[in-house]
Amino acid sequence: MTKRFLATAAFVLLSSTVSATDIGTTFETACPFGDCAAGISLSYLGEFVIPTGHMENGVEFGGISGLDFDAATGHYIAISDDRSERGPARFYELDVDLDASGLKGVSVVKQVTLKEKNGEPFAARTVDPESIRLGKDGIYWGSEGDGKALLAPFVRVASPDGSFVREFKLPEGFAPTADKSTGIRDNLAFEDLAIAPSGDVFVGVEAALYQDGPKSSLTSGSLSRIVRYDGATGEPKAEYVYPVSPIPQAATKADGGNDNGMSEILALDDHRLLAVERSYAQGFGNNIKIMMMDLTDATDVSAVVSLAKNDRRVVPVRKSQVLDLRAIGLVPDNIEAMSLGKAKDGTDVLILGSDNNFSTSQKTQFYAFKVLSRPQQ
Repeated sequence: MTKRFLATAAFVLLSSTVSATDIGTTFETACPFGDCAAGISLSYLGEFVIPTGHMENGVEFGGISGLDFDAATGHYIAISDDRSERGPARFYELDVDLDASGLKGVSVVKQVTLKEKNGEPFAARTVDPESIRLGKDGIYWGSEGDGKALLAPFVRVASPDGSFVREFKLPEGFAPTADKSTGIRDNLAFEDLAIAPSGDVFVGVEAALYQDGPKSSLTSGSLSRIVRYDGATGEPKAEYVYPVSPIPQAATKADGGNDNGMSEILALDDHRLLAVERSYAQGFGNNIKIMMMDLTDATDVSAVVSLAKNDRRVVPVRKSQVLDLRAIGLVPDNIEAMSLGKAKDGTDVLILGSDNNFSTSQKTQFYAFKVLSRPQQ
């Protein structure tokens, strides 16, 4: 149901929808992994939807796959995963109309084209933007690559106008291979990006590299890697194993597809992160679960060539579920973006955003939660 529609010279405010969860409903995980210092408590602030087909500056808005808060402007930056097909690869500056009373709107302030190393916009299908964060020296963003086209994933730093600044080093074993013996799986690669207070950068792979084992199924999970970078140099420092859960829901259509993967990560401090596990089952829809992970005591597997063929003892990151969107009465779309930030009144908030895949059967959806408490050092 459309609750409001407002157009001004500055921006367009789009349709909001009624949610099954009441504003102010609180969800608490007191002791994730039995660690009460890691407790987190959230209060629901509402949903806002931008319908597929909305145009901004002559380019279709959508594909939101990463989101981060800019304290300098009070706005958010959001990256589109359009592969320079509907328009140039780009990110947006968004104004989020949000306070302690609820989420009232999301509007586009401006659109910025991401540039190649030569200063030109990316050619069609040469990039797949999936994540974005504000770092100390610019805008950090990731491309998933293209396994079928043997296009390697990457993490780069851009200036505020989208120009190339520098690129991080891709660790051994991540580049796609024609025989699929090693490297990323197509469309299951660099989905996740987080920056810790120390400046370290975490980059997560949605599902296992080919050499590390299978992707998730209904009966088994997948061993995803998280790369820890030195943010200042772009050099890898360590790699950790994140155990993606089995697919929680079977397709309801005969021979229907389903999957589960890690679609975003967000640093809470230098060793605790939130992760989105996003699954899809044809005929059912999406399941979205927010996990907390702790890297303390996790094995550095950067020297482990194959997790599937390894005799060393490997300790994965600890993880604990902190929120299941379906379980609290929401009907999530394809959530791929997550950010901590501030509301208009200074309230600490957690915002989730969805990638509509530019599909008329999906929507660009934002959820907001007030952060009542979060892990303590």
